[in-house]
Formats: sequence, C-alpha cells, structure tokens
Amino acid sequence: MKRIFVLVFLLWCIILPAAALEIQAPEVPESGRLWMPEEDSLGDGLAQMLEKALSFLTPELKNAAGFSAKILAIVLLASILQSVSEPVRPVCGIAQTVGISAVMIGHTGTLLTLGMDTVREITDYGKLLLPVMTAAVAAQGGVTASAALYTGTAVFNAVLSSLITSAIMPGIRLYLVISMVGGVTGEAFLNRIADFLKSISAWVMKTLMMVFTSYLGITGVVSGTTDAAALKAAKVTISTIVPVVGSILSDASEAVLVGAGMIKNAAGIYGILAVLAVFAGPFLRLLAHWLVLKLTGAVCAVFGSKAAVSLIDAFATAMGFLLAVTGGCCVMVLVSTVCFMRSVQ
Repeated sequence: MKRIFVLVFLLWCIILPAAALEIQAPEVPESGRLWMPEEDSLGDGLAQMLEKALSFLTPELKNAAGFSAKILAIVLLASILQSVSEPVRPVCGIAQTVGISAVMIGHTGTLLTLGMDTVREITDYGKLLLPVMTAAVAAQGGVTASAALYTGTAVFNAVLSSLITSAIMPGIRLYLVISMVGGVTGEAFLNRIADFLKSISAWVMKTLMMVFTSYLGITGVVSGTTDAAALKAAKVTISTIVPVVGSILSDASEAVLVGAGMIKNAAGIYGILAVLAVFAGPFLRLLAHWLVLKLTGAVCAVFGSKAAVSLIDAFATAMGFLLAVTGGCCVMVLVSTVCFMRSVQ
C-alpha cells in the first residue's frame, strides 16, 4: 500500500509539472497591445508602461481642457448676465445648468461606455488568466491553495461584474440625471437623493473589496500552509520508504516543483503586465477628465453660482466612480494573480 502511495505521488509530482511546461498566460487583448511592453521582466515592463503613460496623458489633458474651457465660458457668461440684470437671474441659472449639461452629457456617456468596456475586457481576461495560474499552482503542489483561490476569485469577479453592469453603472447615470434636474429645479430633496446614491455606491464598492481582500488573505495562509505540510510529508515519505534511491527521488521531485514555480511566476508576470496594458489607457483618460473637472469646479467656485459648481462636482464624482470601478476590477485580478504567485513558495 505504501509503495502504491509513493508511485501515485511520483506520477503526480513529475508528470503534472511536466504538463505545466506547456502552461502559458493568455495573449493580451487587442485593446492592450499598444501598451504591452517588450520586456519580460516586471520592473522593466512597468518602466516602459510608465513612459507610455506620460506621453499618453498630455493629449488627454488637452482634450479634457477643451471641455473645461466651454464650461468656464458658460459659467462666466451666466455670472456676467446675472450681475448686470437681476430679472434675468432665474433664466440665466436655468440656461447655465442646461448649457453645462449639454456640453458634458454626451462626453460623459462616451466615458461611461469606455469604463464598461474596460471592465468587461479585464474581467474576460481574468477568466482566461486565473485558470492558467490555478493549473500552475496545482502543478507546483498547491492543490488546496489553487482550488480555494480560484473559487473565491471567480465568485468575487462574477459578483463585481454583475454589480457593475446591473447596479453601479445605471446608478451613475441616474445620479447624473438627478443632479441635472436638481440643478434646474433647485429642489433640495433631489440633491439628497443624489447624495444617497453616491454614498450607497461607494459603500458597496468598499465592502466588496474589503471582503475580497480578507478572503484572499485568510485562504492563502490556511490553504498554503496545508499544501506545504502535505508536500513536506510526501517528500519525507519518499526519502524513507523507497530503498537506495529514496533521497534522490525526493530531491528530484523538489527540483521539478521548483521548475513548476518558475513557470507559474513567468505566467503571472505576463498576466500582470497584460491586465495593466488593458487598464492603463482607459484609466488615464478617465483620470485626466476627473482632474480637469475637479480643477474646473474649483475655478468656477470663485465666480460661479452654487448650482453650477454642484453640477460640475456631480460630473466629477461620476468620473471618480468610473475610476473606482475600473480600478477595482483591475486590482481584483492583480491581487488574485499575486496571491497565486506567492502560494506554495
């Protein structure tokens, strides 16, 4: 019986890692190929992506500044008219809100679509990458860790993707609509509803990320310890039971597991760079518009009305939520990949 156990273990320890030699991370999606670095190492790859980010951010800031200039012109003109003639103040206030909304609504819709597409691409790539990492970790001996990490990651990614599609993105659109109507009508209860939507969306995102990171931390420690103990016991068994060559077989199995670990890390590094390549362009575009909108709101606060500043802040808040949503999806896949790479060291 003991010899059967040893034989099964050897087959699992050698044949399965040998099959892992064919394990490769999935190709980066087409949207991220321009961002994908030529270097294979993580440090050099990140440095190349940083250089591309700096050159990419400048034209995006100029593009966002063009929309900001239109908003500033509308707010400035309305302020001048309101100061010249008191009877036209209500009309100017409504016209100002409508003008800001007209400038921003179409552009914001484009950015919302960009955020949705980015979330979908990151999620889809994660569905391809994580099974590869699961197989690589299992080949290195982390059977329990790989199963636990993959199960949790798949569940949380599915939940987050569903929430983004069915709740968070529609909530952002509803938040903007309520903010625009509240700016036109001046009704305080509409602003309270908008604030409630903003608070509940932020709470959902924070709670999900907190539960996700806690799960990965606890699962990685418990399952990783279990796998490490099982591997140590199996290698000791081989060394003591198999006569003459037991120690040689034990050392050979350890060398094979180390080779599987190198494959796992190579796939993980490529996967990390691929996820960042998909994420970088849309995130920087959203970041540029968010920064410019925040600056625009600060400038308009000097000479603009409270309603105009609140509306600009509402659009900036929507951009902030888009940053959080895309960043949250990216972080989920990255953290999961790093957890796979750290398991069964």
